Amino acid sequence: MLKEQDLKQIHDKGISEEQINRQLEDFKKGFPYLKLEGAATPKKGVIVLDKEACEDACHKWQHYQTEGHKVVKFVPASGAASRMFKDLFAFLNGNNEVPVSDFEKEFFSKIHRFAFFDELSEKCKQLEGKSVDELVANGQYKAVVATLLNKEGMNYGQLPKGLLLFHSYNDGERTPMEEHLVEAARYAESNKQAHVHFTVSHEHLQLFKQKVTDKQAKYEAKFGVKFDISFSEQKPSTDTIAVNLDNTPFRNEDDSLLFRPGGHGALIENLNDLEADIVFIKNIDNVVPDSLKEDTIIWKMIIAGKLVALQERTFAYLRKLQKGGCSHTEQEEMLNFLQNELSCEKHDVVSLDDAALAEYLYKKLNRPMRVCGMVKNVGEPGGGPFLAYNHDATVSLQILESSQIDKNDEASMKMFTEGTHFNPVDLVCAIKDYMGNAFDLTKYVDKSTGFISSKSKNGHELKALELPGLWNGAMSDWNTIFIEVPLDTFNPVKTVNDLLREQHQ
Repeated sequence: MLKEQDLKQIHDKGISEEQINRQLEDFKKGFPYLKLEGAATPKKGVIVLDKEACEDACHKWQHYQTEGHKVVKFVPASGAASRMFKDLFAFLNGNNEVPVSDFEKEFFSKIHRFAFFDELSEKCKQLEGKSVDELVANGQYKAVVATLLNKEGMNYGQLPKGLLLFHSYNDGERTPMEEHLVEAARYAESNKQAHVHFTVSHEHLQLFKQKVTDKQAKYEAKFGVKFDISFSEQKPSTDTIAVNLDNTPFRNEDDSLLFRPGGHGALIENLNDLEADIVFIKNIDNVVPDSLKEDTIIWKMIIAGKLVALQERTFAYLRKLQKGGCSHTEQEEMLNFLQNELSCEKHDVVSLDDAALAEYLYKKLNRPMRVCGMVKNVGEPGGGPFLAYNHDATVSLQILESSQIDKNDEASMKMFTEGTHFNPVDLVCAIKDYMGNAFDLTKYVDKSTGFISSKSKNGHELKALELPGLWNGAMSDWNTIFIEVPLDTFNPVKTVNDLLREQHQ
């Protein structure tokens, strides 16, 4: 099936023939649904902290920041903004010359409220000889949209979301990238240094670097911190092969194999390359203006402090287990911690003798750890927190997407629909072990949790393979804790009109 030229193409991308064969097999077999024990809720699996616990966690984090640890803010930022403007592209390419849909009407009626309005109006004057208001008065709505989206204008249809103007301030407008720098200065610095890492696409790398050159000094002066800003790209070796509907390799017009990016799950490799003790993970578009940042900052500190406290206890237990000679009572304490604090259970654990129990405890405690903020479910599409069975028959906390649930299984669907919380991608991760060595995060991925989706290329249908998601299967074998955080800490921008919501004004 694979030709000599294919093997060279695969080798050049850093992918082995074995990986390709496994991916082709995945297309044929599909991925198994996850077996659920139940939705994680405040009754079991989602921790709701009281005021005192929040204050303790905040103090814990503030102390940790002074101890010389390396803290990194990790921001997936490779996505283009094209999906934000889907409705405007439809208007631009459609038959109507004036706004007809509610979306189009809202965009134009409130256009002055966008942070990019002034720049857009100037660009319209350059290209069309008229301001936005003059063009709208003349009924030239499409000229405004074309100036916003097209390459000759502001090119917002192709730019990365992280470099669009989101918010207005007295001293100018800010992009999401800048808002993430501000956040890092407020909760992710250690000894007045803030490390921020963006994953970007190759085509946008220089644009991001230029923005850093333009803005870094401004925010260092404003917040009294030094920024260490770095970038990485998804590795070619994490691309996945595309196939035809009959599961044979899809070929380009030049007969080469078609590869596609492996989705955000590929970023586990980028995360694995970081030198850090603690890593905050947050999506590029989930930012708010300064006037609404306080809750976000406080809750980031709370979940980070909770992580540090749990890590300290875990490390203390691991040192005891390594030393050996733990009493049965000590092992019972550790098991209680594993089951009740880290929500990892083994239903037949009572059958283990002390030696086997010590081995089990060491294996389960000596893993990367993450604390994930969870918001109450208000009907947003996406993943949620569940208690799921693992390959070793243990049960642990997992973030699942709807595609991982068997829609034909009544019990699983009942658990899914009864979920009380939603995953806003608000993670704090500890990626070193109790001896200070970095975990190899690629060893904690559940490879059976990928996704298969339908795509097309040049009018031909194809099937694409996504790797286990970064906060889904890519972190399947981590110790996981879910904490309820307020809904106002979750403000993603999925469409351009989301920027008109009060959270972004």
